[in-house]
Parts: sequence; C-alpha cells; structure tokens
Amino acid sequence: MDEGYIKFEASWSRTAPFGGALITELIHWRQQLYDLKLIGAYTHNIGYGNISLRRPGPELSFFISGSATGLIPQATAAHFSLVTAVDIARNKVACEGPVIASSEAMSHAAIYLSDPAIQCVMHIHHARLWREYLNILPTTPLEVAYGSPEMAAALAAIVKDSASRKKEILVTAGHEEGLFAYGETPEQAFAAIRKIFPGS
Repeated sequence: MDEGYIKFEASWSRTAPFGGALITELIHWRQQLYDLKLIGAYTHNIGYGNISLRRPGPELSFFISGSATGLIPQATAAHFSLVTAVDIARNKVACEGPVIASSEAMSHAAIYLSDPAIQCVMHIHHARLWREYLNILPTTPLEVAYGSPEMAAALAAIVKDSASRKKEILVTAGHEEGLFAYGETPEQAFAAIRKIFPGS
C-alpha cells in the first residue's frame, strides 16, 4: 500500500504552529471525522483522511492537516500546514508550518481552483461507502492514482461539471476507500458526508 506517501515535489518551510479561527475550526471538524473513523490510521500506522479550509485572499492558499497525522487522536495546531502555492502541471506544492502538508494537498487545491465558492474540502476513507457509491456518485477514473496531477485534473473535471458539483461528494475509483466532500462551509461538506453516512 502506498497510502500516505507524498508524490508531489514539496517545498516546505518549517515554522511555528499557526493560530486563529480557521485552525480552531479545522481542529473541531477534523475531530468529528476522526470520531466517525473517517480520518484515522490503518493497523500498520499509516494515516488516512485529511481536511482543509481555504484562507481568505486573492491568491489560493489553504490550511490542511499534515502528512501522517491521521493516527493522532486529538489534533492540535501543531498538526496543520499552510499551502501557499500549487503548480499542478509541474507537480509542485509549497507549504509552511510545523508539519508538511498532506499527500492529498494537490487534490484539495484542484477542487478549490475549480470553484472559488468552495471553502472546505474533506477527504475521508470508508470501505463500505466507497464500494456502495463507486460509479453511483461522481467517480474519478480507475487508472488515476491519489496525489497525482492526473487525480487533480480528474477532480477538477468533476467539480467544474455543474450537475456533479451539486452532489458535493465524489468517489476516487483509483484510490481505494477514498471519497471527497466539499462545500462553501465545513457544515455543508460535513452534511454531504452525513447524507450517505448517517450513523457510525
């Protein structure tokens, strides 16, 4: 399994943890997903799932949970990174913070770039949901692997399609157990997940 491995070229500047309302909000919603086991770690201590929030400003930047933080039971500000630049075509991500950005940072960026109204992206793992909604909800091609420019392009194509955009959730066929939810608020993204996963 190559889950969790960073496939893009990362430019990371280590800094102190960030503070503020967006980090507080991320910690809250990340905990909701962790408690539902939609973010977590496999038995071999490889983390899965991540969450991000767009930062206000003219250029795209967003806070995202750090690489290999899925196994942390209670996240703190020390477990989030700020993505400051993304070049999907050249497979590059620039970030700063106490941890390097999640291996899915480029996928999150592709969703944000596809629709400026989207403010939150949640990437979850759940085997049953993945099997149940594969090719039922908007689904990326089977041959497209996670964390790649091809995945970013596939996600962007889905989000840019008006009919798919309204679903607010999609499935990654080539990234087993993976689903993405997105919305104009964390509440909206989380509600999209709860529509297909009402209970634990």
